[in-house]
Amino acid sequence: MDQLLINVLNGISAGLLLFMLSSGLTLIFSMMGVLNFAHASFYMVGAYIAYSLTKIIGFWPALFIAPLLVGTLGALFERTALRRVHKFGHVPELLITFGLSFVVLELVKLVWGLSSVPFPPPALLQGPAFTLVQNPADGMHVLWGVAPAGTCGVEVAGGLTKCSTFPATRFFMMVVALVMLLALWLLLTRTRIGLVIQAALTHPEAVEALGHNVPRVLMLVFGSGCGLAGLAGVIGGVTFVTEPSMATIVGSIIFVVVVVGGMGSLAGAFVASLLIGLLQTLPLTVDKSLADLARLIGWAVTPSNFAYPILKITLAQAAPILPYLLLVLILIFRPKGLLGTREG
Repeated sequence: MDQLLINVLNGISAGLLLFMLSSGLTLIFSMMGVLNFAHASFYMVGAYIAYSLTKIIGFWPALFIAPLLVGTLGALFERTALRRVHKFGHVPELLITFGLSFVVLELVKLVWGLSSVPFPPPALLQGPAFTLVQNPADGMHVLWGVAPAGTCGVEVAGGLTKCSTFPATRFFMMVVALVMLLALWLLLTRTRIGLVIQAALTHPEAVEALGHNVPRVLMLVFGSGCGLAGLAGVIGGVTFVTEPSMATIVGSIIFVVVVVGGMGSLAGAFVASLLIGLLQTLPLTVDKSLADLARLIGWAVTPSNFAYPILKITLAQAAPILPYLLLVLILIFRPKGLLGTREG
């Protein structure tokens, strides 16, 4: 039971990292109609900038400064390049952001090298955030940090005491993602800036007539979305591995999140991120094949079945394709996504 709970928490934390990434992409698309193919590249740049800043000023200042720098780079790109092709339609926008992703990748390789860089978490985030102790005598309870010596593996009436730890980095990732969700919701619904941003999407002429600079608003939106990707990069960099391929690893899955949740829906991105995080994580702990699943639902599976070799694939092996299978099903049966309001 304790290990199952840890696996669920791992899935939720992975989903919340996806939300930190997809929220910026969703914000940009919902406000500007631009599907930014270079979004994962800003995630990678955030991790590398934070890595370099950490060696100079420490991790905690870098956690705040790196996203600001990434957001500034995103705003400059929108002002100098993306805005110039915006009038030509969506295809040039896709092509210029697609090209930017390759430029960023090569620049990262030139500056920081081809291999991964050592980006350990700060002392506060090293070790477990809490330990789940499963005691056969008095059930399961939570201990913050590391369990005291002599707690785990002790023989008691009914069996051994089992302990499962949850990393502090993943717990910190969850806290940051939830705080970011709350901040975004308050900004867009409870502030004047949020009202101007939403009005600039649907009624740009009216907003401009009231004295607001609509192109500047859109530049700030694009920069803010890139800054959110940079923040996710800092958290993901210390939690996982900071390397040139990190953008490729998450690049496709965040578009799955955006489409499954609903194009332009922040709430949909949140729900889809959690769902896909669990889909990617929970099957890894199941040592059963698709044939076992078929037998469970009453389908007689024998070596003579034409699909038997495929059914021998385990759920753990199939885990990477499950989000894309969900994407296909969503596009077939609900093209506007789980909580979206428009199709495509």
